[in-house]
Amino acid sequence: MMESDPISASEVEKIIDLESDTFFMSQALRQAQKAYMAEEVPVGAVIVRDSQIIARASNQVETLKDATAHAEMLALTQAQSVLGDWRLTDCQLYVSKEPCPMCAGAIVHCRIERVIFGCGDKKGGAAGGFINLLQQPTLNHAAEVTPGVLEEESRLLIQTFFREAREKQKMKTQGEMLS
Repeated sequence: MMESDPISASEVEKIIDLESDTFFMSQALRQAQKAYMAEEVPVGAVIVRDSQIIARASNQVETLKDATAHAEMLALTQAQSVLGDWRLTDCQLYVSKEPCPMCAGAIVHCRIERVIFGCGDKKGGAAGGFINLLQQPTLNHAAEVTPGVLEEESRLLIQTFFREAREKQKMKTQGEMLS
């Protein structure tokens, strides 16, 4: 029986790059799955600084009964608390779905360096889907935007959530009609 050569540290880093967009987006997707399990719209976000996650959040609009409790907004607040400053320069935001206008406005205000998202939102996205507030030339800050990281996984989670929500509503309506 032949023993295989041990894998070098550099080869391990190539296998699991803990500083890659894919790794950090997978962490945002974990937060989105947490939202899904709580029957929230499955969006998750993490904020990274110096290759370290400093904030993680999932949508909690229904849980907190707060329309502003989007994953991005909660992550921004958490990161500001961690850093002790509202300015989040040198930070990257990973979010499973393209930010809405409310979140994009807050992202610009906090001066996030880069926004990386999974699936786009042509109807309401504010990072190039519907509009692009993150790179609006008249604003005081522009964030670099990287779309489409783990796009299919992000889209599938959102689509599954809304398909199930429609089915639940249909069953509820049918049940009310029968009673």
